Amino acid sequence: MTEQFSLQEWSRKSWVESANDPDGGFPLQSLPYCIFAGEDGVARPGVGIGNQVLDLSQCGRSGLMDGLPTHVCVACHAKTLNPLLQCGPAAHYALRARLMDLLDARADRSVRESLRAALFRMKEARLLKSIEPANYTDFYASIHHATNVGRIFRPEQPLLPNYKFVPIGYHGRASSLVVSGTAVRRPSGQTKPKASGGRPGFGTSKSLDYEVEVGMYIGGGNSLGEPIPIGSAAEHIFGVTLVNDWSARDIQSWEYQPLGPFLAKSFATSVSPWVVPMAALAPFRVPASPRPVDDPAPLTYLWSEEDQRVGGLDLTVEACLLTEGMRAARQEPHQLSQANLRDLYWTPAQMIAHHTSNGCNLLPGDLVATGTVSGREENAAGCLLELTRGGARPVVLPNGENRAALEDGDEVILRGFCRREGFPRISLGECRGVVLPALNRDQF
Repeated sequence: MTEQFSLQEWSRKSWVESANDPDGGFPLQSLPYCIFAGEDGVARPGVGIGNQVLDLSQCGRSGLMDGLPTHVCVACHAKTLNPLLQCGPAAHYALRARLMDLLDARADRSVRESLRAALFRMKEARLLKSIEPANYTDFYASIHHATNVGRIFRPEQPLLPNYKFVPIGYHGRASSLVVSGTAVRRPSGQTKPKASGGRPGFGTSKSLDYEVEVGMYIGGGNSLGEPIPIGSAAEHIFGVTLVNDWSARDIQSWEYQPLGPFLAKSFATSVSPWVVPMAALAPFRVPASPRPVDDPAPLTYLWSEEDQRVGGLDLTVEACLLTEGMRAARQEPHQLSQANLRDLYWTPAQMIAHHTSNGCNLLPGDLVATGTVSGREENAAGCLLELTRGGARPVVLPNGENRAALEDGDEVILRGFCRREGFPRISLGECRGVVLPALNRDQF
């Protein structure tokens, strides 16, 4: 996130007219990556431009990628974005510059004609999981979320003593990451005994929740045993996406001590199909969230003047809910919350620097998530656990339904975007998932 940008670059227009809508979310300056399949069912890389998806493999076959490094051209024919992430920052910048020139309103007519055959309507493209991470790490970087949850379970000490010194995180389950639109099966597991000293129960989770998060995909990793310094940590982030870290709160409250989250979260984590490159977010860099004067300063390995100056990101995230009843009545999803990434206590660079401070090696394609993004206001709480005060105050929906936890048939829709006066809106797309009933365990 240390890249510079020019106003001239951000004033460019595209010959794809829908990309010039300032509120459309997919302008020439964004070009988010994806993996999609057309009518032939073949997965290939693409970029979003307006209401279209540009097929990068078709661009390669048309000779429009000639002159780029060979490994970039090969990556444009892969079935995931993993090979592209392995190409390195210089190659990423070269590819982005080429694509912007090809799609620029000043591009030659012959170029436009060649590209038209490589454009697919976004609504007709089947978006797939873009990246297959070898590892998935989830942080706890929002102090507002940590405090809200702490007040529910530890009102006498909402924040534990280490929170303001160390970016808390846990290692999640990469194998259960699913792309937006994949239905999520309600999990079963152990829950707390009903009485002190009793036996725990086992059954279907009755406290299913969502968590609004932003994920960062690692581009260049680090060698085992060699930490990434805070000053260069942001350069290792290829791009960002939306993440819903589904959580079974009743299972979580029984199992999380002493080693933290396990089965309450590993059953599914949803990710958006879009990966917005960091270059597209350069105008939306902001200072790190200011710390209260009586808070401790970060330790030296987590401190950088540059990161404090531009290490935050002005990125709005919101969660919406669509119930079966609302679908039947053809009602619009109801917005539950809206928060901003700029309010995180720990910056993305601090998370990366801490993650590798012990010599842990990050790999290209690894997913590092922020944890639930919440703000100071009640309507900025990024999960039902916070919004309902642990279930004590259920959310009342416009149709009269209420929710203290997710029910079968509920669809959670996450959205993310950056907006700044004088610049086109940058969208992270959507991350959706419908809750399916638990399996009948007698069947297996």
